[in-house]
Order: sequence, then C-alpha cells, then structure tokens
Amino acid sequence: MKIGIFGGSFDPVHKEHVRLAKEAVKGLSLDKLIVVPAGVPPHKQGKRLAPAKDRLAMCRIAFSDVEKAEISDFEIAQGGASYTCLTCEHFARLYPGAQLFLLVGTDMFWDFFHWKNPEEILSRARLAVCRRAESVENIARQQKAFFLRFARMFEVIPYNGEAVSSTEIRVRSVLGMDYADLVPPGLGDYIRGHGLYRLPPVLQGLAMEKPKRAEHSRRVCLLATQHAARLGLDEEKTLIASALHDVAKNLAPDDEHLRGFEPPAAVPPPVLHQYAGAYVLEHTFSVRDEDILNAVRYHTSGRAGMSTLEKLVYLSDMLEEGRSFPHIGALRALFEEDIDECLYRCLAYQIQYLHEKQTGMYPLTLQAYEYYKKISEEKKGAKGRSL
Repeated sequence: MKIGIFGGSFDPVHKEHVRLAKEAVKGLSLDKLIVVPAGVPPHKQGKRLAPAKDRLAMCRIAFSDVEKAEISDFEIAQGGASYTCLTCEHFARLYPGAQLFLLVGTDMFWDFFHWKNPEEILSRARLAVCRRAESVENIARQQKAFFLRFARMFEVIPYNGEAVSSTEIRVRSVLGMDYADLVPPGLGDYIRGHGLYRLPPVLQGLAMEKPKRAEHSRRVCLLATQHAARLGLDEEKTLIASALHDVAKNLAPDDEHLRGFEPPAAVPPPVLHQYAGAYVLEHTFSVRDEDILNAVRYHTSGRAGMSTLEKLVYLSDMLEEGRSFPHIGALRALFEEDIDECLYRCLAYQIQYLHEKQTGMYPLTLQAYEYYKKISEEKKGAKGRSL
C-alpha cells in the first residue's frame, strides 16, 4: 500500500496545493493521500495563524475533489509544535507495512536539511519532491547533495505549477483585493464568510487615499510582505507599515486626523507626509509599535541606522512594480540578494535625482546615504581581504 503524507499550515490552501496533490496521487500511484494541517509549524511559532478549525474546514473544501485524499487532524489534535518526525512515526504505526511518501515542494526542500530529526523521518518515509519548473540539471544537483547527506535518493513529482503563495492570498484579503484565481472553488466564500484574514485599520487607512495612491500602497504592501519572511519580519507588522505608509499623503493640513500634528522644523513638502503618516497611525489607528511608526516616519527620506522593517518599506516604496526608472531591474534583483547594498544604491539614485531636479537635499537622506555607503565599502574591503 502506498500512502502520501502532505503537511503544511494551509493558511489558506491555494490552487497549487491542490494541483500538487493530484499530481502526487497520479505520479506516485498512491492508494491514499493524507493531508495533515499543522497545529503550530515549528518555523512559524509566534506567527498568527487562522484558527485550526478553519484550516481543517478549508482543507476539506479544497481537497474534496482530489481522488484518494483524506484530511487528518492528527497534528492539530496533538497541540503544540508540529514536528514531521512525529507525524511520520504516527502514520507508520497506523499503517504497518505501508510505503510512506512525504510530499514537499521545492521551496521547502532545502529547509529539510535543518528539520528536526531528518534521518528519523527518512527511516519511515521516502521524500517526494515537487519538481515544478526546475531543470533536469538542477534536480540532479539536488539529488547529489541529498545523497551525500542521507545516502539515499528522493522521488520526483513532475509538475509545472504557477508561483502562488498563501501569503499573497492573506495579504490580498487584508487589502480588499480579489484572489479568486488563487484559491480552489468555494474557498473564497468560506474565507469571507468566516471573516478570516481581516485587518480593518488597513482598509480604513487605504480609504483615506486617492484611488491611484491606494493602488500604489497595495503594490508596496504586496512586495514588502513577499520579502518579510526571508528577512525575519513579522507579517502583520510589515503589512500595516507598508500598506499605510502613505496614509497621510492626500490629507489636507486642516484634516481632523492631523489635529495637533506638529512636524519637525524645515521639512520639505515632499517629505512632510511621512511624519504626518506616523502621526495618523499613532493617533487615529492607535499603533504603538515604534518600529512600525518609524517605518512610516522615514519611508521617503530614509535615515542612518534603519531597522530591517524601515529598510523594507523604503525599498518596497521605491521598487514596487508600478515604478519605472533607469536601472530599476538591477535594483530589484539586488533587493533579493543584499538589502543593505540595495538600500545604498537606491539612496544614491535618489540623491542623483534630487541633484538633477535641483531640489533641496533633506539632511536625513544625505546622512542615510553616507551611512550605507560606508557599510558597502566595508563589505567590499572585507571581501577583498578574504580572497
């Protein structure tokens, strides 16, 4: 008997989860596919998840037309962190003699090397990796690295899927954007009907912006939240700071939301809204997190010694897909590799732009440029010495 185990937070299930499940049943000739929503994924401890009962219900809806699939509440019922080694041990005992396959996507494959007790997992289940659009050469390299570590090979599930993430669905829901094409049939109705993935201040703040400005803010938020996890940032904090970075951009000076607002001295008009935005977040939306407030407070000017969240909002504002200026493609690629170097290059571009426009230079921007220029030069010097 061949049994596949497909685990994940499924917060929420997206259409590529379902496609992978169908391809696994077919490609591995499975007799049963067990979908196991996690209780608390170890790599997401401290992160807010949709309630377990809702994630179970969404899995039942999403995988209802996948032949031989069934939903298990094993990890949720156990409580605490969900470790795959314990899940595999459970199903090995439940189905003695069965051949178990553990399904993982390529985005999770390299993390497997750092999972809890990976050798124990492999003693009970064979790893089955979703290939997606990887080249044959890349799969061969992965097989070699895997064999060198574990002295065994993994199965490959051929599958050309689209780039879809649960994060994007959650963020689109918070932003009031459509995501029907990203989820299986019926799931959107469940999400809306049960009020999942809502953050009311975000929609209220976006409503304070003109339509074009609000669309820009949504694009900034989508880009920022796409990078939040790899930078070790909290998704909700990132979402609030990036979605509402321009919340005061279209407010008149005498708007009730700015009552009592006193900007710093000598702030140029194009920079003023960053300070006004932080004021609105604090006084209208009761945001008390200083990192969120600073990410809004310095998103236009930048400053020396920015936090990771401040850097992310500054760069997402500058590099969102609606922007177009010379070398933006190279800057976007650099954003994926080195956030500090990208920040330095973007500040250099901003200063050059201000010089060409003969616009006055706000001191914080120049200070930020000098600060990150020094960091860039020190990195290059250290790299040169190590060669």
